[in-house]
Amino acid sequence: MLSFFSVIALSWAAGAAALPGDKRAQESHDGLIFGTVWDAKDQPVYGVRVKIRPATKKKARWQVYSNHVGEFEQLVPAGNYVVWADVKRPKKAKKSDQSNHWTPPQVTVRVGDDMRVDVGLHLTE
Repeated sequence: MLSFFSVIALSWAAGAAALPGDKRAQESHDGLIFGTVWDAKDQPVYGVRVKIRPATKKKARWQVYSNHVGEFEQLVPAGNYVVWADVKRPKKAKKSDQSNHWTPPQVTVRVGDDMRVDVGLHLTE
C-alpha cells in the first residue's frame, strides 16, 4: 500500500517528465558569452554593468554585472553581438577629446549554437 506522500511524489515525477510536444522537451541551442572586466592595471573589476546587443540593433537587449572576480555571462541565441562596459567617460577624455565623442570599450563577437565565446573588456583611466 502506497502512502499519501508516495502517491504525491509519483504524480509529481510523472508530471515533471517531458512529453514529446512539451516545450520543456525541446533542446536549447543557445550560446554563451562569458567575459571578464579588467581595469587599466589589469585587475578584475567588480560591479561593472555590461550590456549586450545584437549587432543589427541599436539598443542593448541584455545587461549583466561583473561579479567579485570581474566575470560575467549571458546565454544568447546564435548570432553576432556587440558587448560593452557601460561606464562613464573618463575625465581625461573629456578634456582632451575635441570631437566630444567617446565610445566605451566594446567587442564584437559571433556566437554559434552550443558555443561559448570568451571576451575581455579592458577599461582605461
